Amino acid sequence: MNILFIGDVVGKPGQSMVETWLPNISKKYKCDFVIVNGENLSDGKGCTEKEGKALFDLGVDVITGGNHTWDKQTSQDYLRAEPRYIRPFNYPKGTYGNGYIVTEVKDKGKIAVVNLQGRAFMAPIDCPFRGLEFLLNRIKSEAKVIVVDFHAEATAEKQALAFNFDGKVSAVIGTHTHVQTCDERILPNGTSFITDAGMTGPYDSVIGMKTDAAINRFIYQTPQKYQTATDNIHLSGVFLKIDPETGKALEIERIFFPEFDHKI
Repeated sequence: MNILFIGDVVGKPGQSMVETWLPNISKKYKCDFVIVNGENLSDGKGCTEKEGKALFDLGVDVITGGNHTWDKQTSQDYLRAEPRYIRPFNYPKGTYGNGYIVTEVKDKGKIAVVNLQGRAFMAPIDCPFRGLEFLLNRIKSEAKVIVVDFHAEATAEKQALAFNFDGKVSAVIGTHTHVQTCDERILPNGTSFITDAGMTGPYDSVIGMKTDAAINRFIYQTPQKYQTATDNIHLSGVFLKIDPETGKALEIERIFFPEFDHKI
């Protein structure tokens, strides 16, 4: 099963990049399934029906979320209405929306996509480790291929979760920091892993936002109005090849397009 995962898409620039290049990338890798982290799609704050519909019409199969999923009421409304737009599973019981989805992939069988959120340097929500263990007991009989989007700040937390579930899930893909790491690998028991898939959006920025507000936030330690940057747009993500019979990873390839020029 060939799976494309596109890292945190930021605003209109990031969405435009996906719309422009996804058809060619999907064709190149012969993708059976496409996952996009969309928690920053709507000007950095969640994903509304407008952005979600555009991506689903393009051929995206699942949109995952994160801590910014809740920032706009319209994003929350869309989360209630669209089961293919999922939020972190380990939010407290009773939180609306779905934390995972199990779906059929053509003639390749079923895939489960799980969204989790970390706790180190983030909101004190339920434990992602215990949450995933509980969920796997529910879905392991439904799908062999299980891909986890772990939306977390701390590198150590992402790596710890990946090693803890090595061999129990097909992939653990880190998101949230918007900085792509170069540690893509297949762990000893068959789980593919990368600490962070990176950002799809404008790189002349501070993690997607115009630089002035971000700089002033650190200098003055006061809230600033963030705006999505617009220049030097790139697409980040990973390609995964998974054995649909065993759920084990066969390949993981980091994608960053186009490559930085010598000025960066």
